[in-house]
Amino acid sequence: MTDRAEPKKKLSRRRFLGRLAAAGAGVAASALLPRVDLHLSEALRRQATAPPGTGFAFTADASHTGKIIRWGAGAAEAAGASAAAPSGNTFNHLGFPYHVPATKQWIMVIDLARCDGCGDCQAACNRFHRVPPGQEWIKIYQLKDSRETAPYWFPRVCMQCDDPPCAKVCPVGATFKREDGIVLVDQERCIGCRFCLAACPYSARYFNWADPPETPQQKAAPYDLEMNMPHRRGVAEKCLFCPTLTRQGKLPACAGACTMDAIYFGDRNEDAVTNRSGETLKLSEVMQQGAFRYMEELGTEPRVFYLPPRNRVYPPPAAPLAR
Repeated sequence: MTDRAEPKKKLSRRRFLGRLAAAGAGVAASALLPRVDLHLSEALRRQATAPPGTGFAFTADASHTGKIIRWGAGAAEAAGASAAAPSGNTFNHLGFPYHVPATKQWIMVIDLARCDGCGDCQAACNRFHRVPPGQEWIKIYQLKDSRETAPYWFPRVCMQCDDPPCAKVCPVGATFKREDGIVLVDQERCIGCRFCLAACPYSARYFNWADPPETPQQKAAPYDLEMNMPHRRGVAEKCLFCPTLTRQGKLPACAGACTMDAIYFGDRNEDAVTNRSGETLKLSEVMQQGAFRYMEELGTEPRVFYLPPRNRVYPPPAAPLAR
């Protein structure tokens, strides 16, 4: 009897361990996948089936330069669904600002034919985020595709990649991508390993080697993950797409300060992007004007699109002197 019972015991243990492993895999998978907010998904479903012209899209508010507003039944419905959602974010136990509704999919378009290299976008970014010295969250390059073509200015921001290498290599999850497409850095979790700096092919990340010049009042303020302030030594930083402004219906600091109206910002779901002067374009039509993504052959799926420098509205920059 003992010899016959032993195989059944081993089989039972094997089955038990197999079921335990399967259950663990299921729990892990459910933790990795974003949970669906039923209120918001229902609003999106109704928006998709709404008659033409009733969906919501970015449009200019002429009375407030640099501000964007929503219109149409779809926007009101989505806002109402968001307000009717249970208190606290239901996507993850961490909640806001780690997880936000996916109704917005932020995207940026930069028209290289309009950029004159003035640096207003960079200055505005530095002021709004109190960017520490030595960092350039927006870096402006002078490029020249070939000897036969004229040079042009190229603003480089964080590309907010949909497949971000920086997030993949972060050993502590300090760099992460939200449902609205913005890649953020939690400096309270960052251990300063700088793996993300090495992984970013766009050189769009920076490291605070010294204490940033903050006032005692600024240092005493509560940490704001969406602003990366107050700044601190020994952590990584980068362009953030200004989520604190977009939640207020405003353009990011760089787009709102671009006097050449070269920087457009908007929502991919709404198929619209807007610049500082309130010019609103359909994103799908912009994509047909030769829009490209910088180094997109790497497969990082950037959310920043560039329009080629054709029919530029200002004289091209002087070509670099030959050495």
